Amino acid sequence: MFRRCALVVSTCILCSASDWPQWRGPERTGYSQGSPWPESLQGLTPLWRADLDKGYSGPIVSNDMVFTTETRDGDTEVVRGFDRNTGKELWQVSWKGKISVPFYAKRSGDWIRATPAWDGKTLYVAGMEEVLVALDGKTGQETWRVDFPRRYQTSKPEFGFASSPLLDGEFLYVQAAHSTIKLKKSTGEAVWRTLEHASGSFETGAFSSPAIAVIAGKRQLLVQDRLRLNGVDLETGEVLWTQEVPNFRGMNILTPVVYRDAIFTSTHQNNTFLYRVYQNEGKFTVTETWRNKAKGYMGSPVVIGGHAYLHLGNQRFTCIDLQTGESKWTTEPFGQYWSMAVRGDKIIALDERGQLLLIRPNPEKFELLDSREISQTTTWGHIAVAGDQIFVRELKGIAAYRLTAGQVSGQ
Repeated sequence: MFRRCALVVSTCILCSASDWPQWRGPERTGYSQGSPWPESLQGLTPLWRADLDKGYSGPIVSNDMVFTTETRDGDTEVVRGFDRNTGKELWQVSWKGKISVPFYAKRSGDWIRATPAWDGKTLYVAGMEEVLVALDGKTGQETWRVDFPRRYQTSKPEFGFASSPLLDGEFLYVQAAHSTIKLKKSTGEAVWRTLEHASGSFETGAFSSPAIAVIAGKRQLLVQDRLRLNGVDLETGEVLWTQEVPNFRGMNILTPVVYRDAIFTSTHQNNTFLYRVYQNEGKFTVTETWRNKAKGYMGSPVVIGGHAYLHLGNQRFTCIDLQTGESKWTTEPFGQYWSMAVRGDKIIALDERGQLLLIRPNPEKFELLDSREISQTTTWGHIAVAGDQIFVRELKGIAAYRLTAGQVSGQ
């Protein structure tokens, strides 16, 4: 029996169980509700596909629509709304926006990166120049926008707006303007700004995306910036605790996950860590529980039954015991990047080569149940799963599939 041991996030007010409303899904953990997935991918059926320009943002799925972002002609950001079942384009809006990323990241392109957030009515889109735009989901009409560099007189981030916005009730949380900011989602008005830091080459912007969790008895905002982990009071913006994370050139990229009162994270060309947070009479302290020589990179982990499943910078996939820090197994290389979704006792992973993998999470051995090539172009956007449908952001397109559900296994 598999138990979920991860953070729980209050993100959607009007969203249904069959939505994929934000980065890493409804609870920002990769978990998806719905009928159990089958034992193979034989029942995977293409539904529709639409051409797009280049982009890395994951698709957002509502009850009846799919939302995508793209960069056109190198200087224009485009958002589209599609009919979820037919792929018919319902609306399209655009604005000027571009960032030329540093030379050593040029092979990854200059196009839009952050995944939008959806609350059942409004879509919140983070453009490369750190401009956040709120759009009516039915029409694409703009309701407000915030230009963070202009508002706070800060420089634009070297890698663009890469951190995905987080919804919680009536508020939005973003890592922008070399800081973390809480906004009213109805207007874009700032409630507080915290964790302000320098604009040096290894601190500018953020790669990781924020999350919300109950840690050491307190519900709080979990923020991983380019150098450290932080817990932030949701009401006041007070920094409750901070933990430096060893890293290479500030490459803290993945979204950390919470296991009980500890945070699991991993960094490029460094190690994997579990940090335990304690509270005593309102004072928080952090200790390193263990470290593992495994080196993560861009793919965020999933936590199942007390084990973390993580794709590594060396292209291998590993299982780590969260109690001991022991690596249970590590595979041979796959692709450079994985995005993962979890349902019941299975993981669906999409690697950047267009390979879809069906995996049974097993601490004793790697169980690859099936694999299938679904794209001949790269697929860096995070996979979205909603109900019996799977949505894949190809480099220059969006494709929808249906995966036939298997029989419910006995308890």
